[in-house]
Amino acid sequence: MPELIELPPSPASAARVVGLTEAEARARLQQYGPNAVEPMVPDSWWQVLLRQFRSLIVLVLGGAAGFSFAFQDHAEGLAILAVIALNAGIGFWLEWNAQASMTALRRLGLTTARVLRDGRVCAVPTHHVTIGDVLLVEAGEVVAADAALFEAQQLQVNESALTGESMPAGKVVDPAMGDGCELKFPDKATDSTSQLFKGTAVVNGTGRAYVTGVGSGTQLGEITQLVQHAARSATPLEAKLDRLARQLVYITVALAAGYVAIGLMKGQPVFGLLKIAIVLAVAAIPEGMSIVATLALAYGMMRLARHNVLVKRLAAVETLGGTDVIFTDKTGTLTQNQMAVQTVWLPEGQLRFPLAEEAGQPAALRGEAYQLLLRVAVLCNNATYTPATADAALGDPLEVALLALAHGGPFDVPGAQAHLRLAEQPFNSDTRLMATLHRQPDGRPWVAVKGAAESVLQHCAGQQLAAGAQPIGPAERAEWLGRANALAETGLRVLALAYRELPDEHQPDWADELTWLGLVAFLDPPRSEVVPALEACQRAGIRVLMVTGDHPATALTVAHQVHLAKDSDTTVVTGDELESLLTHPNGEGRRRLWQARVFARVSPAQKLDLISLYQDKGHVVAMTGDGVNDAPALKKADIGVAMGRRGTQVASEAAALVLRDDSFASIVVAVEQGRIIFTNIRRFVLYLVSCNLSEILVVTVAGLLGHGAGLLPLQILFLNLLTDVFPALALGVGKGSPRVMQHPPQDPQGPIMRPGDWRLAIAYAALMTVALLTADYLARNQLGLAPAAANAVLFFGLSAAQLVHVFNMAGGHTPLWHNDVLRNGYVWLALALCSGLIVLAYVQPLLHRLLGLQKLTPVALLLIAGPAVVTLVFGQLLGRLMASKRPAAKARPFS
Repeated sequence: MPELIELPPSPASAARVVGLTEAEARARLQQYGPNAVEPMVPDSWWQVLLRQFRSLIVLVLGGAAGFSFAFQDHAEGLAILAVIALNAGIGFWLEWNAQASMTALRRLGLTTARVLRDGRVCAVPTHHVTIGDVLLVEAGEVVAADAALFEAQQLQVNESALTGESMPAGKVVDPAMGDGCELKFPDKATDSTSQLFKGTAVVNGTGRAYVTGVGSGTQLGEITQLVQHAARSATPLEAKLDRLARQLVYITVALAAGYVAIGLMKGQPVFGLLKIAIVLAVAAIPEGMSIVATLALAYGMMRLARHNVLVKRLAAVETLGGTDVIFTDKTGTLTQNQMAVQTVWLPEGQLRFPLAEEAGQPAALRGEAYQLLLRVAVLCNNATYTPATADAALGDPLEVALLALAHGGPFDVPGAQAHLRLAEQPFNSDTRLMATLHRQPDGRPWVAVKGAAESVLQHCAGQQLAAGAQPIGPAERAEWLGRANALAETGLRVLALAYRELPDEHQPDWADELTWLGLVAFLDPPRSEVVPALEACQRAGIRVLMVTGDHPATALTVAHQVHLAKDSDTTVVTGDELESLLTHPNGEGRRRLWQARVFARVSPAQKLDLISLYQDKGHVVAMTGDGVNDAPALKKADIGVAMGRRGTQVASEAAALVLRDDSFASIVVAVEQGRIIFTNIRRFVLYLVSCNLSEILVVTVAGLLGHGAGLLPLQILFLNLLTDVFPALALGVGKGSPRVMQHPPQDPQGPIMRPGDWRLAIAYAALMTVALLTADYLARNQLGLAPAAANAVLFFGLSAAQLVHVFNMAGGHTPLWHNDVLRNGYVWLALALCSGLIVLAYVQPLLHRLLGLQKLTPVALLLIAGPAVVTLVFGQLLGRLMASKRPAAKARPFS
C-alpha cells in the first residue's frame, strides 16, 4: 500500500482538491493500464540465440567445418558444427541470465510520484499513476505523466529531452480550468505552456496538475515507440574484447596462410597442410571471451546492488576501477543528514537545544522574536511533518527540523499554517535564499524568508531588529556574520531568518527590505564509516575533494572531523576565489588550487569548471550530487553518483550510479568493486590468450617438426569449450584481492592487454609449449608410442596444463597457498566440472571415438602430469620474475 501523509489545504487555490479515491485509482489503472512507456522489449530467446552465430569466430569455425566436409571428413565436420551449437548454447544461457539480471536491476531503480488520493499526499510508484490523478511536482522531480496545470508557483520545466530546447520552459495555469474556486479538469491541456510532459525535469517552482495521459499515451511514449528497435550498441569493453579476438584471428589466419605457403613450396600434400591450417584457426579462437566479460560485468552490478549501489549503465562499471578523483558533497554524504536544531541566536541572546534548565530561557521562548522566528520556520517551508508520524516526514531535512522545532515549543502551528500562501521564490544557488508571500487571517500580507546569513543580511539593510534595538548597519552585519562563522566553525549548518509586513500584496519587490530575526544552527554529525573509507581512498591513490555550497567554516570543520583535511590544513577555496583562480591563475594561486581539499560556496557552474580542470589533466572523476542543479555536473563527470534517499529524480536520471544509502562509504565500495571487476576481466583475458597461444605454438611447432598438427581440430575445440568458458567465468566473478585498494588505479581507457600482459601471456604460452613438446618427444622417441597414443598424451597433457594454469592468474605478488584465486570457490567448481568432462571424454565410447583418443598406460599418465607440474611451478616463478621487472603503477600527478 502507498504511504499516506496528511496534506494541508492548497495555499494557492480556494478550491478543495481531494484527488481520486483508492478505489477509483485501482479501477482506472485497470482501465488505462500502467503508466509505463512501453519499455525496450527485451530480446526474445530466438534473437539472443541468433546473436551467438553472428561473429567472426563462428565464421571461421564454419569455414573449418566446410573444409572438413569438402575433404569427406564428415564426422569431424559434424563435430565442429556440434561444438558451434554447444558454444552457442552456453553463450545463450549466459546472456539470457545476464539479461534477466539487468531486468532485476532496473526494478530496483523504480521511482515514485506524489499524487493526491482521498485528499492526502500519497507517494506511489510512478507506474501506478493514472488518468485523473492530481500530480504534485516541485524542483528536482521528473514529471511522472502528461498533465494539465491548475496551480503553478514560478514553475519552470526542462523539456530538452522532448524539444531539444536547452532553456527551461515557464509554465502557467491552464485558463480552461476555471478561476480557482471551481476547477474544471479537461481531457487535455489547451496550450503547451500549461501542460506537463512525462519524463521532463522540473528545475524551479512547484505546481499541481491533472493527469491527462499515461504510459504509451504520453508524448514521451509516442516518441519512444519510434525508437523501440534501435540497434544495440556495444559497451567500450565489448568493443575492446571484440578487437582483441579479431587481432588473434587475423594473426592466426596470416600464420596459417604462411604455413600453407611454406608447405606448398616444400612439396607437402595440400590436404595435410589445410588440416593444420584448420587446427591453427580453431586454436586461435577465444570462443567465450565476450560472453564471459558481459556476465562478469552483470554479476558485478548485482554485487554492487547488494552494497546499496545501483548501477544504471553497464559501461560505468568499466570506468569505476579507474577513478582517481572523487568530488563529494558534505551534507548526507559525509554527514548523517539527520538535522536537529542545536542553537537559535536571537537579538536577545542564544537558545541552546535541547533546552537546559537555565534562567530566562522559558521567557525567551514566549518572546516576540522567537515567536516570529517560528512563524517564518513554518511558513517558509515546503516539508510535511506531524509529531505523531515524524518518521514519515517528507521534504528537506533542514525544513523538517524547523517544523519539529515549531511543534516542540509553545507555538500555534495550525494558526501559522492558516496563513494563505500567495507566492514563492524558491531557493536557488544564485540568491541563496527562499521567500514566501502570505495573506494573514486578517487580510494583511506577510513575507517569510530564510537562507544563507550573508544573503539574508543583504536584504535587511536599514531595518530594525525584531527586538527593537538598533538598525542593521555595517557593524551589525559584520557582528551577525561573525556569529554565523562562529557557529559554522563548530560544524553546524546555519540559516538566517527574516520577515516583512507589506502594505500591499501586489508590491513588486516583496522579498526585500526585511526585518532581521536571527540565526538557527543545525547539528549534522559525521557518518562513522566515513573516516575508514577516506583512509582507504588515500591508500588507493584517490584524491577526495569536498565541494559544497555550505559555509566555508562548516565545510572545513567537517573536513577535519572526518580526516579529509589535516588539522593544520586551513585552506578553503570559495566560489568567489575559484572564479579568479581559474581565469587568472598565477604560481601561488595554481598551487593553492591544486592543494585545496575543500571548496565551499561553490555554484553548479563552478562544479563543471572543477571537473574540467581535473579531466583535462587526464584524471577520471567521480562526482556526487543530489539537486537539479547538479545534473549537468553529474553528466559531465566520468562517473556521476546520485543520492538515492535525499536526491532529486533529475539527479538520479543524470547519474550513472545511484547510492541507495547516500553514504560516501558506498562510493568507496563501488570503486573497489569496479577495480575488482576490471582486474578479473584482465585476469581471465590473460588466461584465455595464454592458453590459446600455447595451442597455436604447439600446433605450429609440431607441424614444423613433421608430426602433423599434433592435435586434432575436435580436440582443440573440446579444450576451448572447457577452458574458454568455465575457468574463465570463475576468474571473472571472483571476489578479488584485499590488496586491490592498495595501489593507484589503472587507466580505464587503456587496452585490455597491456604490453606487460602480452609479454607475460607469450612467456606462459612458451612455457606450456616447451613442457608439452618435451612430453611429446619422450612419448614418441623414448617410449616409442604410436602417433595416436602420443596424440593422446599431448591432448591430456595440454588439458591438465591449462587447468592448473588458472592458479598462475593470482599474480606475482601473492603466495600460491594464500590468494584470491585459491579462495575462489567457483574456480574449484570449474576445475571439478572440466576434469569430469575430460574423464567422460576418455571413458565414454562415442566421445572417445570422436576425439580420436587412445588408451593410456601408467607411463603415459606420468608424461601427462609432467607439463601440469612444470606449468604450475615454473609458471609461479615466471609470474614473480615478470612482476618484479614490471614498473610499479604510478598515480597520475595532481598539478
